[in-house]
Amino acid sequence: MHSLPSPPTSNADSPWQPAIATVSLGAANLHSITAKIEAAAQNGQLGLELFHDDLAQLAKTLRCQCSAARSDRDYEIDAAHAIRDLCAERGLRVLALQPFRHYEGLLDLEQHAQRLDELNHWKQLCQILGDDLFILIPSSFLDPSEITGDRDRLVADLAQAADVAFPVRVAYEALAWGTYVNTWEDCWDIVRRADRPNLGICLDTFNIAARVWADPTSPTGRLPLNADQDLQRSMKRLVQDVDPDKVMMVQLADGERVDPQVPFLDAPGLPKLLTWSRNARLFPCEEERGGYLPIREVADACLNGLGYTGYVSMEVFSRTTQVDKPSVPNEHAARARQSWQRVLERLDTKVQKVGPTC
Repeated sequence: MHSLPSPPTSNADSPWQPAIATVSLGAANLHSITAKIEAAAQNGQLGLELFHDDLAQLAKTLRCQCSAARSDRDYEIDAAHAIRDLCAERGLRVLALQPFRHYEGLLDLEQHAQRLDELNHWKQLCQILGDDLFILIPSSFLDPSEITGDRDRLVADLAQAADVAFPVRVAYEALAWGTYVNTWEDCWDIVRRADRPNLGICLDTFNIAARVWADPTSPTGRLPLNADQDLQRSMKRLVQDVDPDKVMMVQLADGERVDPQVPFLDAPGLPKLLTWSRNARLFPCEEERGGYLPIREVADACLNGLGYTGYVSMEVFSRTTQVDKPSVPNEHAARARQSWQRVLERLDTKVQKVGPTC
């Protein structure tokens, strides 16, 4: 297959560069992408993971300002040009477009074809947004009646996505509540077997810790018995097995210790880990806000252990981003900046044992 552009590299001062997902800075329908870009730049971010919701919201605004009969995709293309220009003016690099949800394993072949058509559109958007983006595909959490867990089919689907997207890169990520793929181990096995030069893995500290260590429905907030040992073993395997050249992004987020009876955990038809993630993520090292996951241990394995270099992104979903106040993007960007400094300070010392601290 053709050669690929080089992945993002670090500067001379640090092996890692700070980035943030636009979802961490506010809700797309409440806070403009312009405000988010400004907030990120003013708070020291160098990279931006662009959520499609933000791009689509800008496209909707552009449509309202124009009377021409054009398609939604046409306006999304206009929005992509505008976002690239806004980021360039503020020294930000667009790193990714995400999330391309519910793609792999679809039983309905017509839906599969429609997703590939949409992926082609995302490829075009990425080529406008920057020179070396990746498209993030999170593992599907559709009902088993809609998707298959057949590993050969999942491998084939991810290989096909990489081929369709080429030369744009594709990163696959295991969501802790994924129907069939919910651990980094399963995700890495699929990426390795698909064996495409533009296909890699995204490692997310929240999803890793949430699956193997946490239980928001428990009074302790964690799984019983061997959670610490299970996490230690998982992180040892990660360092031994994963090729760091295939890691396209490390995402950082902690989780808030919540009352197991909190209403947002009980959303009909949705996994508890999903509703917890959507409402109660925190920036790393925010213990004062209830952060309690062993994020330091996971981050140490993903960063120091693997020898990963490049952008490290804060990806925080939270009910606080849904507050209808103009100050939300700046408030969250400031929290991200403080969190990043804490992460750097605490990763200076190698971790000796697993525990529920950042």
